[in-house]
Amino acid sequence: MTPFRHRLPRFWRDLTPLDVVALCVLVCGMVVIAVGASGGAFSYGKFLALLAALYLAYRLLVWGRANLLWSLRSRLIVAYVFIAVVPILLLCSLAIRSAEILYSQLGAYLLSEDINRRVQITADITEHIAAAETTLPLGVTEEESERILKAQSHAVHDSELPGLTIEFSNDPVLLRKIPPAGRKEFAGLLQQGETLAIVSLREIQTSRGMRVIRLRIPVSPELLRTVAPDLGAIQLNLMQGTTGQSRGVVYSSGGMQYEATGRIVARNRTLQEPMLLDRILPINVVSRLDSAYIGRDGSIDPVRPVLVVFNARPSRLNAKIFSSLGELRDTYLIAFVLVGLAFLLIEAAALATGIVLTLRITRAVNELYGATQFVQRGDFTHRVRVERRDQLGMLGESFNQMTGSISGLIEEQKQRQRLENEISIAREVQDQLFPRKLPEIPGLQLHAICKAARSVSGDYYDFIQLTPTHIAIAIADISGKGISAALLMASLQAALRSQVLVNGSEKMSTAELVSRLNLHMVRNTADDRFATFFVAVYDCESRVLRYTNAGHLPAFVICKDLALNLEEGGMVLGIMEDYCYQEGSTVVPPGALFVGYSDGLVEPENVYGEEFGIRRLRQAAVHVQNESPQKVAESLMAAAEEWAGTPEQADDMTVIVARLH
Repeated sequence: MTPFRHRLPRFWRDLTPLDVVALCVLVCGMVVIAVGASGGAFSYGKFLALLAALYLAYRLLVWGRANLLWSLRSRLIVAYVFIAVVPILLLCSLAIRSAEILYSQLGAYLLSEDINRRVQITADITEHIAAAETTLPLGVTEEESERILKAQSHAVHDSELPGLTIEFSNDPVLLRKIPPAGRKEFAGLLQQGETLAIVSLREIQTSRGMRVIRLRIPVSPELLRTVAPDLGAIQLNLMQGTTGQSRGVVYSSGGMQYEATGRIVARNRTLQEPMLLDRILPINVVSRLDSAYIGRDGSIDPVRPVLVVFNARPSRLNAKIFSSLGELRDTYLIAFVLVGLAFLLIEAAALATGIVLTLRITRAVNELYGATQFVQRGDFTHRVRVERRDQLGMLGESFNQMTGSISGLIEEQKQRQRLENEISIAREVQDQLFPRKLPEIPGLQLHAICKAARSVSGDYYDFIQLTPTHIAIAIADISGKGISAALLMASLQAALRSQVLVNGSEKMSTAELVSRLNLHMVRNTADDRFATFFVAVYDCESRVLRYTNAGHLPAFVICKDLALNLEEGGMVLGIMEDYCYQEGSTVVPPGALFVGYSDGLVEPENVYGEEFGIRRLRQAAVHVQNESPQKVAESLMAAAEEWAGTPEQADDMTVIVARLH
């Protein structure tokens, strides 16, 4: 496994020319953004920097997937991040955002409720004045009644409504424009130019005629200082309509666009000292109040927004929320803290469990990977440490068993390879035992084919020229197959050649020759090993064929319709030490064909279990008797293989053919 510190330098080496260009463009774009340059060329450069950033992000993602996520541990970490960490972060973000919305709404509600309460107070004062007007004596003048009513109202509400003014007039124009049609009273915020006030208007009928009562409280820094004491700094932004290009922030409402024309900032208001929650969750809110608007030209706008900007401490808002719980507030808070601590403990335990399981999994996989590196280098002695009997432990144990099996198989393969090499050498040695060059004797044509069932053969044939006119023809079949039969065949070949390659051997009886070979076999082989053997000595001048058949399948001589089996001899070699063999003799007619064979040539069976047999072999030889010895031998081999219908051999197949002219 390549560590990350070794992979990081490869990142720089793997950069393509396009990556380098994109990196340079991104750096230039960041420089342009940092210095704050503007203009067409710089804007185009920023756009190219954005494209370069997207391209480099894609390339980094591909590189990270191929390198950083190469190991299982990195993949598990990424999986845990997406499965556990990301959802928790999203839930925390959602909770924080929800808390921000809740606290913002609560702060806006407190501010709006306090303003509306003061509006209601002014409306109540107006109603009180209207009711008091009807109780005054008839002799009281207008000036005295207004003074009395103002004095009563100021005495009660000056502390809560700073700057309160009470006016009486006979002009109902304003009252006709602001409230909805048919109403004779109004209470709310009224913006006139760049001033904002809480205004209450009411029309009353007096003994002196129709009168309009007007109460006005300017929304000033002094008034805002007393509004919603649980909030922090407060600022009101007065708005005016705009249709052209604005120099500030544009606010859209009801299909209209507004911009700030003035501001009112609360005096001597600051945030309280922060607590832990306040540092995590700062509250900064922008809300809206509705006001009526009277322009300098006398135009009326029944609804003109007033933007309110304020901040607050969540701890103060919490105190406001839980104030209704009374003495139970601390109990609820303690229960909430305990639940939070329990949640943190469970999360910590789950995290620790996940880390431990991850380390166990990755450690097991790393050990398996390291073990595969040993196997790749050809070291099959390395074993994986098995600590637990779980699935990973069983996997490690299976790997250890596999490497042990592979080691054993490799050792067996080496032994098999050595054996095959030895067999190959034995095959080469055996090939040297067969005649490499056929004798050339006038009036005689020879050919032989030997197909081994295995790498080496237990069949044996030989052509040995004794004199210019005499030749010995031998064929044998050693019991068994493979190496042991081949070794016994080599011993028989050596013994045969040692007997016939001496002067005068052409006059030796074939029965005497076979007796000597039998004695050799009995004394030099195990009791369960034997060989069938056929040997013939042919004299080209006299055309006499002397032979001895030691338990071998009878060779035959065919000439036109005449067929002669060569069966004279005795039992197989290697069984009885003092066995007396017989010699057979025949005069061969001109043009006769001699055929010798092993049992592997007549024993192949067809699909019905029928053997090819000697009779079919002789018929096949008669059919091609006029051909050359090579074609006769090949034809007989092909006939036996065709009868079996399969290229596999159950036994060694040997055939020798001699044309005796």
